[in-house]
Amino acid sequence: MHKGGVEEQSATERFETLVKKEIVDTRTIPSLREIGELEAASARDFVDGILQYAYLAGTSDIHLDPSETLLTVRFRMDGILHDVLAVPKKSLPTIVTRIRVLSELRTDVHQSAQDGRFRVMLGDTPVDVRVSITPTFNGETVVMRLLVSQGRALQLSELGMSKRDQETIERNMKKSYGMLLATGPTGSGKTTSLYSMLQELNKRQVSIITIEDPVEYTIPGLNQIQVNTQTDLTFASGLRSIVRQDPNIIMVGEIRDQETAGIAVNAALTGHLLLSTLHTNDAAVALPRLVDMGIEPFLIASTINVAIGQRLVRRLCTCAKKRSLTIVEREALKKFAAHGFLAKHKTFAEPKGCAKCNRSGYHGRIGIYEVLEMTEKIRGLVVRQATADDIRKAAISEGMTTMLQDGLSKAASGITSIAEVLRVIHG
Repeated sequence: MHKGGVEEQSATERFETLVKKEIVDTRTIPSLREIGELEAASARDFVDGILQYAYLAGTSDIHLDPSETLLTVRFRMDGILHDVLAVPKKSLPTIVTRIRVLSELRTDVHQSAQDGRFRVMLGDTPVDVRVSITPTFNGETVVMRLLVSQGRALQLSELGMSKRDQETIERNMKKSYGMLLATGPTGSGKTTSLYSMLQELNKRQVSIITIEDPVEYTIPGLNQIQVNTQTDLTFASGLRSIVRQDPNIIMVGEIRDQETAGIAVNAALTGHLLLSTLHTNDAAVALPRLVDMGIEPFLIASTINVAIGQRLVRRLCTCAKKRSLTIVEREALKKFAAHGFLAKHKTFAEPKGCAKCNRSGYHGRIGIYEVLEMTEKIRGLVVRQATADDIRKAAISEGMTTMLQDGLSKAASGITSIAEVLRVIHG
């Protein structure tokens, strides 16, 4: 195994300590350093060991990143990547081959990207692993996303929305037609929001069908369809079939193209409540984005009930400390904060770091949101093909709280830090 510097070693040791806390008998899992000794451990042991550590540490994604001489293993926890282990790069081909075999991918293809998935039992829990393998200059990179098959979908009240935003969504969920869109980049919690809505809508007197890629949570009472491009079961073709099944409520995992968007809008117009996600920066951009996808503005104005913009920020650990902002910090924040916000809130919490949070100062994540409701004023702007900025200003004038404002409010409450909110919103 590569004998890294103090920083790499301490990161490895911290992860071992974190995981060992979750295990009654520490003999049931080897140390990360034992896993990394590929001369003594096979590629199978390496992959199995990394998956086990990732699952126990609460990791969402595993990255295998090759450099000129090393293969670095990184875990994404609470949205942040951490270097966990480094092994000689010569180990890469056997490790990638092992992952290809598990995913039932071709082992003789190395110059094109491949996507697959497999299921593994970690303890008594079945975990679906979504795999992406891509060739790069230094070798093939692998990203494995862990999806706990028996995971629990959150209730709407657990997402962290303000009372006003939650009431707006619940009011529009009661409508028998129209579209509710969750927007944001990859990993912003959009699908989790849709599942939370589905749990509230899931009644015996209604039929709910979903088409997803992948099915992240299984919910009793729902008919859930997994996209399968090999059999031409795409979002668009699946949605066409779903509409013929006479459902009351439809969930489409993502609107990716004009064809899916067009079918979704028609379904929302013809007596179906449709939930979906769209990759845009915020709620206001979602409406012009649909126009760019070829949907007529009057159809968008008629079908969209609510567009939700969201991000995930890290929660502060219980070790957080409070302090007053400096004059320079307060002046810098004035352009972000609403009038009177800084005058009302004198102190804010910031991360400290302890053994519980792996010295990061954060533990877990929570959403920050903006909920744009389709009012008559917004509807008129959409029909006139107004810009996203004009739509955003109109929504704020009607009481919409932006994601930034929601994040700063959570920072003032000690839930997260100002630095974390600005990192997520402004990069």
